[in-house]
Amino acid sequence: MTGADYLLPFRTKLRSMRTESFGADPAGARMERIRRSPHFVDGVFQNPVGARTRPSGSTVEFAKIYFHKEQRARRTPTGTVPVHATTLADLAAPPATGLRLTWMGHSSVLAEIDGRRILFDPVWGERCSPFPFAGPKRLHPTPLSLAALGPVDVVVISHDHYDHLDLPTIRALAGTDTVFAVPLGVGAHLERWGVPTSRMHELDWNETATVAGISLTATPARHFCGRGLRNQQHTLWASWAVAGPEHRIYHSGDTGYFPGFRDIGAEHGPFDATMIQIGAYSEYWPDIHMTPAEGMRAQLDLQGGRPHGVLLPIHWGTFNLAPHPWAEPGEWTKDAGEEAGQAVAFPRPGEPFEPAGKLPAEAWWRAVSQPIAHPWRRPRGAESVAETSRGDMDLAGER
Repeated sequence: MTGADYLLPFRTKLRSMRTESFGADPAGARMERIRRSPHFVDGVFQNPVGARTRPSGSTVEFAKIYFHKEQRARRTPTGTVPVHATTLADLAAPPATGLRLTWMGHSSVLAEIDGRRILFDPVWGERCSPFPFAGPKRLHPTPLSLAALGPVDVVVISHDHYDHLDLPTIRALAGTDTVFAVPLGVGAHLERWGVPTSRMHELDWNETATVAGISLTATPARHFCGRGLRNQQHTLWASWAVAGPEHRIYHSGDTGYFPGFRDIGAEHGPFDATMIQIGAYSEYWPDIHMTPAEGMRAQLDLQGGRPHGVLLPIHWGTFNLAPHPWAEPGEWTKDAGEEAGQAVAFPRPGEPFEPAGKLPAEAWWRAVSQPIAHPWRRPRGAESVAETSRGDMDLAGER
C-alpha cells in the first residue's frame, strides 16, 4: 500500500476489497427508478410493517447459544440427508395435473405450471457466502446438476441474500435463454454477472410481468436486503404470486409474519400451492423470519382464512442459519398442519410431487435427527393455529 492509498475515501477502499460475489450497487437510471418507488423512503426501502433487521438482545448471550458445542451438534443432521436422486425421467413427462413442484433444498423450487417451468431462488453453490472458504456450507448435495435440470422459462429471485441469490448459479443460468424476474434494484447484481437487461423484469411491489403466458407479481414481504459490509437497503425484497391459465402458486421468499398476507391472498389467491418459509427463525430476529406456527398462520391468511391447497415448507434443512435444531422446522410444521387441517407436503430434496396428487408425507428427517423437544405443543383443547395470536406463539428459543 502506497502513501497515496491513505488518501482514498474509505468507501472507495471498501469497494476495492469487494469480490465479484458482492454484486453491484444500483446506479444511474436504476437508482432513479428506486428513488421514485413509494416504498423507498428516507433513502432506504421500507417494510410494510416495522421490523428490526438486526438481532435483538445480547450479542454475547446469542454467541453462547450459537457456538455451544451441544447446541451446534443439534443443528446438523446425524447422518446423510436422504436426497431423492432426481433424474431426467422424473421431469421429462409433463405433470398430469398441470402443476408439479420439486423442492431442491432451502428455498430453491422448480415449479412446472401450465406448461411452463419456473425456478425460484436457485442456489447450487456449496456455501451461501461471498467467500468459497467460509460461511454456511450445504448439509446435503444438490439433487441434480443445473445442466440436468433442462430449460427453464423464468428464474425468480426473492431478494439478494446469499442463500437466495448465488453467483455461480446465476452465472450458469446467464448462459441460457431464461428470463429473470427480480425485485427492484436486484438487477444491478445480475447485470454485473452477465445477465443482459433485455432478459430481466425488475419489479416493485404489486407490479406484474407476463412471461410465456404466466403472470409474475412481486408482492410485499417483511425482510431486508444486502450483500456487502455496508447495507444500503437499495435493493427490494419480495414474495411472489404466480398465475397461469389454470393454476396459482405463491413463494414467500424470506419474511416475518405481517397482516399483508390477507391482502395478497385476496388479490391473487386462493393458491393451489404455496411455498412458505418456516426455518431459520429465532427470538433474536422475530420480525424477519417466521416460525412454523407463523408460517401456518400466513398460509391460512393467504387462502382466505381456511385450509386450502398444499403448503410446501421451504428455507430449512439445507443450511445451518439459526440456533434451532436442524429438523425442528419440519417437525413443528407437521404438527401445525395437522392442528390446522392444512395439507402439507414433505418431499425429500429433489422429490417431485403434484399438489393435486398423492403428497409425500413421511417425516424423513427423523432418521437423521437427534431427539427434538416439542415446546410448541399445547395441552389438548387449546386454541387452534388459525386462532393463535402473534403474541401467543412459542419460539424455539423460549425453551
